[in-house]
Amino acid sequence: MTLHPRLAEVTQRVIERSKDSRGRYLARLEEAASKEPVRKGLACTNQAHAWAAMPATDKIMLREMKSANIAIVSSYNEMLSAHQPFESFPAIIKKAAHEVGATAQFAGGVPAMCDGVTQGQAGMELSLFSRDVIAMSTAVALSHNMFDATLCLGVCDKIVPGLLIGALQFGHLPTIFVPAGPMTSGISNKEKNITRQLFAEGKVGRDALLASEEGSYHGAGTCTFFGTANSNQMLMEIMGLHLPGAAFTNPGTPLRDALTAAATKRVAQITALGNEFIPVGKVVDEKTIINGIIGLLATGGSTNHTIHLIAIARAAGVIIDWSDFSDLSAVIPLLAKVYPNGAADVNHFHAAGGMGYIIRELLDAGLLHNDVWTAAGFGLRHYAQEPFLDNGAVVWRDAPTVAGDATVLSTVAKPFQADGGTKLLQGNLGRAVIKTSAVAPEFRIVNAPAIVFDDQEDVIAAFKRGELERDFVAVVRFQGPRANGMPELHKLTPPLGVLQDRGFKVALVTDGRMSGASGKVPAAIHITPEVVSGGALGKVRTGDMILLNAETGELVAQVDAAEWAAREVVSADLSKNGFGMGRELFTTFRQSATGAEEGAVSMGLAH
Repeated sequence: MTLHPRLAEVTQRVIERSKDSRGRYLARLEEAASKEPVRKGLACTNQAHAWAAMPATDKIMLREMKSANIAIVSSYNEMLSAHQPFESFPAIIKKAAHEVGATAQFAGGVPAMCDGVTQGQAGMELSLFSRDVIAMSTAVALSHNMFDATLCLGVCDKIVPGLLIGALQFGHLPTIFVPAGPMTSGISNKEKNITRQLFAEGKVGRDALLASEEGSYHGAGTCTFFGTANSNQMLMEIMGLHLPGAAFTNPGTPLRDALTAAATKRVAQITALGNEFIPVGKVVDEKTIINGIIGLLATGGSTNHTIHLIAIARAAGVIIDWSDFSDLSAVIPLLAKVYPNGAADVNHFHAAGGMGYIIRELLDAGLLHNDVWTAAGFGLRHYAQEPFLDNGAVVWRDAPTVAGDATVLSTVAKPFQADGGTKLLQGNLGRAVIKTSAVAPEFRIVNAPAIVFDDQEDVIAAFKRGELERDFVAVVRFQGPRANGMPELHKLTPPLGVLQDRGFKVALVTDGRMSGASGKVPAAIHITPEVVSGGALGKVRTGDMILLNAETGELVAQVDAAEWAAREVVSADLSKNGFGMGRELFTTFRQSATGAEEGAVSMGLAH
């Protein structure tokens, strides 16, 4: 199939823009690559330290310097349901490595906080910065020069981007991501959201709310809505960093464990010691990054990836910005309806055909690059397959050509929406993004007076006092990375959703984030520059008319031009934000943070 001309145009633009930075990155990769184990160059004392605690048979293999040694970098902890299954993975990996004559070492752990736990809490201020800590932790784990390949065990929000940014600093090593899979389906996301709104209105008590939440988040595995965590898994598939079809197999199943073992054996095959060398820095190139953007648009994935994909790309020497997202969005159709874009959860999505179906549909329409390297070999067509067990071994078959549920997956010929699920907004307030796929068409244009807030708690308090029973645009400022770490403002969805259901025209405009759970209320988020950096959102005053038009891409304060030019950006009083020692710990991150459209990278490894 001939490549769509818009896709070819944007790709060529990114290649030209990235020529120097990508060239420097590849030169470093080439310099680091070796046909012999890099540990061969370590002094004897270094080597003895490195395998002192290894089993005797592994020590023999390591001394011989002939077989691959695989690094395991894991985000395991018992607090994240998505990451708890990783407890058993190292044993599976070590056994599988031995079966192919390789060894594996648990190289290091990375921090993994749960945005679901910190949502609306002060701890959320650490969330975005944790991505950079994870990137550096990954690099620390790989810094011992002991490894020929890497298996990254991670699922959720900042964790997969952080692991990948860190792994790309060792781009000469083959790297495969090993997911844990989603928890089984519980209470539907729609039912859960209804209970949340009823609680926001005071119509049900905390006991009912907690029972609903526990019915939804009920076991090991990823949360089942299509938020950032599951968008991560979609990206690892469409960027060729998983084994094909690995993303959405439930934890604790024979297929899940078999896929973990298969990933181990595969990563051992593609090291520089063999005949099929596929380093991760070769996999993640301009076309792969473009494929990631397309996956995000075609599935209505998390708006957080308008930040994370930029940071990941820069870690590989590739320069993208929101204009690339926007230009591709004009031609990439929405093919999936998964909550919050629809009623289904990711288990339904997977059962209906999942990633194999999506990738095949886009490839056949000329809307993805097939000519890319992946963990499975050359060509993204490998990922138009799905895994099955055959006598205990993993085999791959072609993904279905017809969706199992037409309300969950559609076709390029008859998409749910003609353009992508994420769109660029711009005007005199700056540049922002909006998740259009979650917003019904009748709510995508709001022209209403601004009510300015400095904190999400102030919005909730005003709602409870009954002061928001009208058309308005909630302008929530001082929520960017330099101000307070750019926490997600998902806590605002229930009250704003209640007001929208009551017939009011409402919208959110902020320099903060709304996460992959961005809901039915139109939200212009990630405004850049942020207010603390002099962004124009700091000029808005309560009563100013604000136009948010997700159809035309406009985000405008309708204020006389001369008056607008004369206004000063309001100064921030950040002393009331944060939580003491945690805020002080990340002072350097805040001071050096870039804006959302630059990947919101502070002092991490993505530049």
